[in-house]
Amino acid sequence: MTKLKVTLVTGRSLAQGQAKEIGKTSERYKQSVAICEIDPLDLQMLDVKSGESVRVSTEFGNVIVRCEASTQAPHLGIIFMPYGPWANVVMEPKTHGTGMASMKGIPAEVEAAEGKEVPDVKTLLKEQYGV
Repeated sequence: MTKLKVTLVTGRSLAQGQAKEIGKTSERYKQSVAICEIDPLDLQMLDVKSGESVRVSTEFGNVIVRCEASTQAPHLGIIFMPYGPWANVVMEPKTHGTGMASMKGIPAEVEAAEGKEVPDVKTLLKEQYGV
């Protein structure tokens, strides 16, 4: 199985903001936040297609999300995840005195996660934090 070393960037997205207004336990929120945007050429190297599950791993954790071909390409080796519970799993928890975790430039790996389901927010929180 191919693992691609990448740089993870997180941040806000318009779709995430709109879905958050509906509620963080909604399917629309999951569809807009439990994603990873990947350069189309990187998707080819991983042998995955938009809509399939991938595992994003960092030294802080790993999470299953749905991949999407980025429309902002080219950006080989850089992936984007909207800020939210799924991205939180793989972000550094330290805030370095700023009160905000580092959200950009996180070394990561991404790989196909064939047959793995993207967890909903309640399942994710229970698995990760026992909540």
